[in-house]
Amino acid sequence: MLKRPGINRTFAAGALALVTAATGVAFAPVASAAPQACVGSSLTTGGYEGVGTIRNKSASSTCGDLNLTYSYNSTSAIYDYYAGRLRRSNGTWFTCSAGYVYAQDGYHSVNDDDYWLCTDVGDNTPFTVASWSAGGDTVTITH
Repeated sequence: MLKRPGINRTFAAGALALVTAATGVAFAPVASAAPQACVGSSLTTGGYEGVGTIRNKSASSTCGDLNLTYSYNSTSAIYDYYAGRLRRSNGTWFTCSAGYVYAQDGYHSVNDDDYWLCTDVGDNTPFTVASWSAGGDTVTITH
């Protein structure tokens, strides 16, 4: 799922404008980096409930989710089931609520919610992907 950029920022900016108008105080605009489009990261999967390559959710992307956009199962037929896994602040890992998602080898649309492994992932959150069959598959996560 893609974040809808500006929804919360627009509300906050409107509230600030009302407060500013009421108090007569002027604020100078703050320089900020424009968010970039979704970022793709290649990973090698871990085994069932395991940990493969670890990446961090992009803090400058407009994507709010971990989207499976490419998969290649190197250990069995032409498909596997993949799960997004996130690391808690105490260092333990958990599987996202989507669970294990079926995917054939090949490319998958970032807009197809069948391949959203994790939703509403916070910026800089460490993540990995696990394979149902065995680890060692190659996937691309767009985030």
